[in-house]
Amino acid sequence: MDQQLILSVVDQTPVPSGATAGQALRNTIALAVEVEKMGYQRYWLAEHHSAPNYAGTSPEILIGQVAAQTKSIRVGSGGVMLSHYSALKVAENFRLLGSLYPGRIDLGIGRAPGSDQVTAAALSFPGQPKEIRHFPRQVVDLLGFLKNDLEENHFFSGIQAGPGEPEVPDVWLLGSRYESAHMAAQLGLPFAFAHFFGISVEDGPAVVENYKKNYQPSEQFPEPKVNVGVHVVCAETEEEALRQSKSRNLGRLFNLTGRAKGIPTPEESAAYVYQAGEEAFVNQYQSVCVDGTPERVKEGLDEIAELYQTPDLSIVTITHGLPERIRSYELVAKVCGLTPLE
Repeated sequence: MDQQLILSVVDQTPVPSGATAGQALRNTIALAVEVEKMGYQRYWLAEHHSAPNYAGTSPEILIGQVAAQTKSIRVGSGGVMLSHYSALKVAENFRLLGSLYPGRIDLGIGRAPGSDQVTAAALSFPGQPKEIRHFPRQVVDLLGFLKNDLEENHFFSGIQAGPGEPEVPDVWLLGSRYESAHMAAQLGLPFAFAHFFGISVEDGPAVVENYKKNYQPSEQFPEPKVNVGVHVVCAETEEEALRQSKSRNLGRLFNLTGRAKGIPTPEESAAYVYQAGEEAFVNQYQSVCVDGTPERVKEGLDEIAELYQTPDLSIVTITHGLPERIRSYELVAKVCGLTPLE
């Protein structure tokens, strides 16, 4: 695309092996401070449960911490797993954040549980986990509570979500399948496609095109708005970028096979002997990532922007060390021509 890339950050708050969750959370805040200076537009926090590799269990709490330590970057959830919660409570959490940090808060909503099924049940206990068929109703109720304009015949129409009358956050639907994209189109909401999930990537451009084709304009968003999340590790040399990316790849494998103990070091990752089938999985996973020198990463990001027909990309970078993560974001910002914060 001829347009200047618009870059943002999705932070899964990775826990380096040998470190504490508290250190990982502090790393998230430190990284946010640095990327704001580099010119990134948004900083979104992920939600995971019962996942030793990630410390971000409550994005709404972490959003407040990040926003308090930054000045102008938009801060939001990437995303809140709405199926676990009441629409009213989520609305009030984000109305409160909007009151504290007006004009800076985004609310990204996901359909996935962000956990395994047993953990999802624990999040709902002693109630029952909400069936996914209720998700559209939850989204509509959430939008109504955020704006305090539930339809008059709604059972909860007399409830006023607090506090006060803050600016409503930008609400995004997140996903990697047609269902979330279609819902975003019907509700006139922005859509963020999770290319970095590595799921249904071959269908990604068609999912996004379907969203645009079926988009119903809303007052807040008269035009469709698309963001694509991409895994990136950037370093001065190809060799170093691939060395650092091995930590992310092995961490992903361990997470999916129940062996997660934090993001491994590059040395641990290089020494690991892959079992049958594991190396093929890692190679396939890395194929959807953009790793390498600044020039190679810029080329890869341009290709993804062209593929999805959007200049709006979010970068997910996982390395074992915080300095390497910061440096990766710095190199990407420079090669992509982001304007540093003065």
